[in-house]
Amino acid sequence: MTQPIRVVVADDHQIVRDGLVALLGALDDTEVVGTAADGRDVLHVVAEVAPDVVVMDIQMPELDGIEATRRVTARHPGVRVVMLTMTEDDDTVLSAIRAGASGYLLKGSGAEEVHGAIRAAHAGGMVFGASLAGRVAGLFAGRREPEQVAFPDLTDRERGVLELLAAGRSNDAIARELYVSSKTVRNAVSSIYAKLHAAGRAEAIIKAREAGFGRS
Repeated sequence: MTQPIRVVVADDHQIVRDGLVALLGALDDTEVVGTAADGRDVLHVVAEVAPDVVVMDIQMPELDGIEATRRVTARHPGVRVVMLTMTEDDDTVLSAIRAGASGYLLKGSGAEEVHGAIRAAHAGGMVFGASLAGRVAGLFAGRREPEQVAFPDLTDRERGVLELLAAGRSNDAIARELYVSSKTVRNAVSSIYAKLHAAGRAEAIIKAREAGFGRS
């Protein structure tokens, strides 16, 4: 039997936390293993329970969700963060992605959308709420024109992997599409991070999108 996705819920409003715990607890493939009421509490809970995914609010006391995300992803690279917030301005969305978030949803998203975002993040992809997806693509596309030869240090294989990475594919999906092993993809992704001087997947995707990758 497949192990459930281990989730931590972080929100300073108890009614929201309780609602998410009830929602996720009713699903067969997720298990809520911890909750947090502020950003600093998130860091302690993640270190203690080692979740797969954190569902994170942005507006929280002590430490906001963006800084908490930055610290969680830096200290625990295997943990994915999905933002669930009322805030939808462009700067905040980009700041969350740069901090390492693998998804961004607005409160009011349906149960299926939240569930889908958690599953996608756990699988290594990135996901944005339906109302944000088009805007995010526009933000990336409008940053600057592609360089004539972007990232010349990359090999042909790495460029192919980066193209799919920037399109939001998980490692497993990239391996299937390129007909290579998952290990080959993992090695290529690690090399890409080093050559792009990216701290993780989200930053690599941002740099790749800014350079014109993943738009086809």
